[in-house]
Amino acid sequence: MSSLADRPENAVVGHRAVHESAALHVTGAAMYTDDIAAQTAGVLTAWPVQSTSAHARVSIDVSGAYEVPGVVRVLTADDVPGLNDAGIRNDEPLFPREAMFYGHALVWVLAETTEAARLGAERVKVEYDELPSLITVHDAIEAGSFMGTPRTVARGDAAAGLASSAHVFEGVTEFAGQEHFYLETHASFAVRDSEGQYFIQCSTQHPTETQDLVSHVLGIPANEVTVQCLRMGGGFGGKEMQPHGFAAIAALGAKLTGRPVRVRLNRTQDLTMTGKRHPFHISWKVGLDESGMLQALDAVLTADGGWSIDLSEPVLGRALCHIDNAYWIPNVHAYGRIAKTNKQSNTAYRGFGGPQGVFLIEDILGRIAPTLGIDPLELRRRNFYQPGQHTPYGQLVKDAERMPTIWDQLADEASIAQRRAEIDAFNAASPDVKRAISMTPIKFGISFNFAAFNQAGALVHVYKDGSVLVNHGGTEMGQGLHTKMLQIAATALGLELHQVRLAPTRTDKVPNTSATAASSGADLNGGAVKNACDQIRDRMAAVAGRLLGVDERDVRFGGGYVTALGTPGRLTFAEVTKAAYFQRVQLFAAGYYRTSGLHWNPETMQGSPFKYFAYGAAATEVEIDRFTGAYRILRVDIVHDVGDSLSPMLDIGQIEGAYVQGMGWLTLEDLRWDDTDGPHRGRLQTQSASTYKLPSFSEMPEEFTVRLFQNAREDGAVYGSKAVGEPPFMLAFSAREALRQAVAAFGPAGHSVDLASPATPESVYWAVETARAAQDAAEPAPALSTV
Repeated sequence: MSSLADRPENAVVGHRAVHESAALHVTGAAMYTDDIAAQTAGVLTAWPVQSTSAHARVSIDVSGAYEVPGVVRVLTADDVPGLNDAGIRNDEPLFPREAMFYGHALVWVLAETTEAARLGAERVKVEYDELPSLITVHDAIEAGSFMGTPRTVARGDAAAGLASSAHVFEGVTEFAGQEHFYLETHASFAVRDSEGQYFIQCSTQHPTETQDLVSHVLGIPANEVTVQCLRMGGGFGGKEMQPHGFAAIAALGAKLTGRPVRVRLNRTQDLTMTGKRHPFHISWKVGLDESGMLQALDAVLTADGGWSIDLSEPVLGRALCHIDNAYWIPNVHAYGRIAKTNKQSNTAYRGFGGPQGVFLIEDILGRIAPTLGIDPLELRRRNFYQPGQHTPYGQLVKDAERMPTIWDQLADEASIAQRRAEIDAFNAASPDVKRAISMTPIKFGISFNFAAFNQAGALVHVYKDGSVLVNHGGTEMGQGLHTKMLQIAATALGLELHQVRLAPTRTDKVPNTSATAASSGADLNGGAVKNACDQIRDRMAAVAGRLLGVDERDVRFGGGYVTALGTPGRLTFAEVTKAAYFQRVQLFAAGYYRTSGLHWNPETMQGSPFKYFAYGAAATEVEIDRFTGAYRILRVDIVHDVGDSLSPMLDIGQIEGAYVQGMGWLTLEDLRWDDTDGPHRGRLQTQSASTYKLPSFSEMPEEFTVRLFQNAREDGAVYGSKAVGEPPFMLAFSAREALRQAVAAFGPAGHSVDLASPATPESVYWAVETARAAQDAAEPAPALSTV
């Protein structure tokens, strides 16, 4: 029996493939959830009535809405036949009686048109009994406002390690959240058929959880609800937990009115109602020996969870599991907790806490390297994991030798030493513009920390004419998952890509699916698709063996043909399919895959929660202007480990996109709330693209080179591949560290730069001013002349 990683000689995987919906995307023909809703006769539109208080008990009079022509129904808590909750911990009332953040949806108006629904919502009267509100994580820490279960990752004795260290540093690291800003806002569409079944089209990364929540709200079993996700216009984690409530609103409206109901948030609603990446506040102490080797880390991580728990606990858990990044730290004590504030409930975002953990150690190393007098690139490389070492939570760092290999390959191919010398010469001759180049690594664990999610199913049909239809439990949000599944199916069945078609993701085809998240979509669903195809191919091999007069073990599938070792004859796949049908051989299969080798105790935060680690490194060169703090990304070079790539063009695109999105979080995207004691306390101030700065063409690097690490087969994953979605997001730390070093070039030797996050031009400007002031203080005063 072949292993999961083995590839046939004529594999379709491993070759450049065009995204399966590329032509539909660029021509505008691709259908999304609200496109389907808009084409449905008699559809009603739902519009929220949002709170204008950050925290208050509310009383609501909806009678005024019915005076607006076209308003059909106002949905309130009294209409819910089942559970009035949209969360996984029963802490998110779908129709709240207490507003928990500014923008909280209180009730929903259904109307014949969007405009009628909007006007009806304006006529709903809300009275507020104001309550104290906590807007910042500092407010929550001071008030002792926390939720969920605190967790600790520990190894060795951090206190003793610090006491014996030659160098001890301490500080506070803070960084902001990030808006998903997917192109398609949240959208759901519900229809109730004549049999009382509910069909829901939803822009969701987790159709099964959407199905579960809708069934709970309606008080019906899950088999009466079918959720389909045709495609999403982006997700990035923002559609893992938070679509469910919107789907429930649409389904409840369909139940009460008997008509189709659509929910589609406009951009301002999406920004003001939905959660972001978790901001963190971290206090820390770190110890190093005389040679700059890390000895101990003691940290308290406080995540801003917003008003409800959502996915904050697993996000915090993954942050705690990534505070080491690629570095061996023998003594660790990291305590994590979740602050409860009166803001949107923060949620999953690409990296799922990993970037927040990595931020800590990269910020520490960037700050302390100048004080230690050690080159920051050397300080990082010196502390890489070595083979045989384990993480603070107890997992062996498999393939640890890949990290220094990738690092050295990048340094060589990007000519780092030569370019640093050129930068030094440039800076010496340029008093007002400085450049710098920096490199940072990533070691990122792949699998869900929640063990039950590490499973997937698929349903593959082979029709009598030899054509193939693939159903799987993953969702497509532009990342190319469906394309990879087609490549896997074609490879496993020995077909060409055009002979395989993929069906939309539906809960009545593949049940109990896991979220398409944690970078595991290809690993899990690909394993399930391959398993289903292997079953069918093995049955067909027996048929082909009889037709060709050979042992079935000598049958080979490839290129749409079926051949046998040692014989010249061949059959088409369709011919074998037809023969199998007439011989009553089953030509469909349910595939299943579960990730092996995982064990994890969430109470002790010990075990092996990850199937493997993905490695990578990036080098970024920047230039900053003294007078404005404005900067340019001049060049980016990346070497990244995706195992044996399933689809190289898609993987390179994911690496490029992840880096740019990470750069946006670290340098541009600045979420702001009103935290003053006024009528708009708690209101999101950056609620449009005009006030929330996203990366654009002007921020793109002038040179951008991505290389896939070669000879990188991963034996435990489908066709030797590795996940690609999240790990390269954290390669963008190289941009932040390059900015730190460029700022330092304005100061004296050994100047440590404390750089705010996001490192906006304004933040860079003030950091430059601090560096220049340090330079002025370090220079001796000119001698007075005498006459």
